[in-house]
Amino acid sequence: MFSSDENLFNFIVFFILVMAFPTFILCQFFTSPYGKHYTSADSGTTISPPIAWAFMESPTLWLTFLVFRLGKNYTNPLAFILISPYLFHYINRTIIYPLRLRSRSTKNNFPLNIAVAAFIFNLLNAYIQSRWVSHYANYEEDESFWVRFGIGLGLFGSGMLVNIWADGVLLGLKSQGGGYKIPRGGLFDYVSSPNYLGEIMEWLGWALMTWSWAGLAFFVYTCANLVPRAVSNHKWYMEKFGEDYPKNRKAVFPFLY
Repeated sequence: MFSSDENLFNFIVFFILVMAFPTFILCQFFTSPYGKHYTSADSGTTISPPIAWAFMESPTLWLTFLVFRLGKNYTNPLAFILISPYLFHYINRTIIYPLRLRSRSTKNNFPLNIAVAAFIFNLLNAYIQSRWVSHYANYEEDESFWVRFGIGLGLFGSGMLVNIWADGVLLGLKSQGGGYKIPRGGLFDYVSSPNYLGEIMEWLGWALMTWSWAGLAFFVYTCANLVPRAVSNHKWYMEKFGEDYPKNRKAVFPFLY
């Protein structure tokens, strides 16, 4: 079907970009039943959340390392510099976050089918991100690399700090026991899902750093997936806590949405 690696690469980029639209539409009507959206009525095989996160995010590490060394830019220091923020994010998401979650999660309530679907997406996405950075990016003729990298890294780093901080707040509330509580302080005073806001910031920064269709596809798909979920989270909080939930708080973008 694919006569060359470049055809395969372009097809996957196009596929992820195009699939963002139906994903966004589907997420208006269906919220993946994990986390606070999981109920006992959900059917299917479930696994431990820490295992689910480690499993489904794992291609971003092992496949990246496998693909990266096969690229023509493998010996170029700029390729290593560019891939580093991506790896830092996924070291946290694949290893550190599941370990943090492990001490606070005792229920096998993460649907296996969702973990498998996420694994497949990460398999495809890790391939195109690592293949672009290690092979198709042209560093020699990219005169604006450092400008874009600096701006993108600032945005990526800020988003990652927001993401990790927000995860910490939510995990801290969970460790207190007694069910779900209203998160407060920092960006939680402005949006219901600052963890998603942080991740959107990260992949916008990544798209700027890579200046590629692969990076853009990842950013667009991230928005298509996380913005509707943030809205679902917002509605869930309002329904659960009613009048006690801050009325001026938005779903994901402060003051806007």
